Amino acid sequence: MTNPPPPAIVGNAVLVVVDIQGGPVPDEESRSKIAHMGGRRERADRVERLIDACREHDVPVVFIQEVHKPSLVDIGRELDGDEGPHCVEGWPETELAPWVRPRPEEFLIRKRRYSAFFGTELEIVLKAYRAGTVLLIGGLTDVCIHYTAVDAHQHDYRVRVLTDCVGGSSREAHDAALRAVRYLQRDALVTSDQVFAWLAAGKPTADGTRPTADVAGGPAAG
Repeated sequence: MTNPPPPAIVGNAVLVVVDIQGGPVPDEESRSKIAHMGGRRERADRVERLIDACREHDVPVVFIQEVHKPSLVDIGRELDGDEGPHCVEGWPETELAPWVRPRPEEFLIRKRRYSAFFGTELEIVLKAYRAGTVLLIGGLTDVCIHYTAVDAHQHDYRVRVLTDCVGGSSREAHDAALRAVRYLQRDALVTSDQVFAWLAAGKPTADGTRPTADVAGGPAAG
């Protein structure tokens, strides 16, 4: 079996873990009635291994958590679509999922809108890490991943969405969002196997950056 090619990583990479929430609450008991495509358990296993691998290879990990006040004064237009109240402060399901455990030295950024860039300190954190490439995992593919990827693109970062570490509100919406991201950046879609291969092969240079891989990750399906 042929090993997957590494993704095209330019400059320093930062793994951004977007809204992997749910706490200990089963989906059927969550008050956030938002549709999700299947496969969460399999994605959780990959996500946990990926976070550990990034830490082992000195790739910074930044965690994003959407949170709203119980009054919903800060939710804006997020109730104008199909989503009802969600990510409410104090709800157990608003907490990060059990397999997502930020360390004290890592950034946990709370946001009030779908994009992880909008009204947050994410841009400051990425500049501190001298990021050139943003690796995106989490959900929803068609909402927070999509809008974060668009904003990362417009901030001139290379975007790499790990298609088997993101999940959408439906398979159809997931696939459409991935196509939209790929439209912005032709090399944007990669798999976790490709990133694991890059982590295993890459050696930091003297200035702390990782070498650029010149083989792009091709179109991938989540």
